[in-house]
Amino acid sequence: MATTTKSPSKPKEESLSKDDVEAIDELRQSYGDIKAELSKIIIGQEEAIERMFLCMLSQGHALLMGVPGVAKTLLVNSIAQTTSLSFGRIQFTPDLMPSDVTGTEILQNSKDGEGREFVFIKGPIFANVILADEINRTPPKTQSALLEAMQEKRVTVAGTNHQLQEPFFVLATQNPIEQEGTYPLPEAQLDRFMFLIRMDYPDRDEEISIAQQTTTGTPPKLKKVISGKKLRDFQQLVERVPVPDHVHELAVDLVRRTRPNSEESPAWLRKWVQWGAGPRAIQYLVKGAKARAVLEGNYMASMEDVEQVADSVLHHRILTNFHARSEAITSTEVVARLIEDARKEKR
Repeated sequence: MATTTKSPSKPKEESLSKDDVEAIDELRQSYGDIKAELSKIIIGQEEAIERMFLCMLSQGHALLMGVPGVAKTLLVNSIAQTTSLSFGRIQFTPDLMPSDVTGTEILQNSKDGEGREFVFIKGPIFANVILADEINRTPPKTQSALLEAMQEKRVTVAGTNHQLQEPFFVLATQNPIEQEGTYPLPEAQLDRFMFLIRMDYPDRDEEISIAQQTTTGTPPKLKKVISGKKLRDFQQLVERVPVPDHVHELAVDLVRRTRPNSEESPAWLRKWVQWGAGPRAIQYLVKGAKARAVLEGNYMASMEDVEQVADSVLHHRILTNFHARSEAITSTEVVARLIEDARKEKR
């Protein structure tokens, strides 16, 4: 008896409802308007803007890596403005305490004037967009104050849970060139960042534009393009984007092959990698692929979408060993080679 092979499902517009298709078009228009607003004060950095917006659509957090002066702080603040979200900045320093992040209870006179009572004073983390500036400059004790907030969207103080506002994003920055007096982020915290976004120096034409446009007076005010509620609607829309089985399989295979102790990992990877990515990376690959598909005007996530977000998801989750560093092999090159191997297998 003849057997038939089930072909991978192909993107079909009707996989989503008519309302969802219209909402995707609205989302793309809103994203274009946000980029137009940001371009008034941010020159270049288009890839960083896209990655940050993908994180927001996927309800993830981002770690921005770049030298001083490439507009990391300005970009985060500007995105908060264009999306009508409240903004909180925490400057991480060696003497910062966890209570400086989460808030603390203080003893005050009770409202009725009889006796005293403890009142919780909210910390800067109670905002929609949190800029954790130079997060690696504070000790692990204070860094850990963000862990519960990033994962559970709440903080616990004196045994009481306090829910954070939604949408909620932590956008942390690090300076890659200065390591004196810093505390490397523990792997458990790195894993909670969906993307590692690298912000490089602008090219020559962009720096000429920076010189011309940013030295002539007060920067222009940015318009509010979408509301926080609309952003939540877009997040729920992204969750409904269909993902074919073969795209799920690609995400799983890529992550499993990053682990040197796995039978599925190639021999060349075991030579260079000390530790690979965990299951959370699979979730972020799929979520990022769905968000990218929407921004590209597609109605179903594809393998290309997974490949395009793979480096941002996996780079900080792959720990290279001494052999790789001695040969100047980076996590980015490891991810690129894994993707190339996967493409060859599909041919």
